[in-house]
Amino acid sequence: MEMLAFLIPIALFLGLIGLVAFIWAAKTGQFDDPEGDAARILIDDDHPLP
Repeated sequence: MEMLAFLIPIALFLGLIGLVAFIWAAKTGQFDDPEGDAARILIDDDHPLP
């Protein structure tokens, strides 16, 4: 039972590190797809694929 008092703060700390890394990645544009946007404008949606 004493081990839970040790492991819960470690788990919360690791979760906080993951959350901070995700927020940093989202703010610095790591998930942006500029090539996908440029390619999608060229796709002709008028003719459905067979």
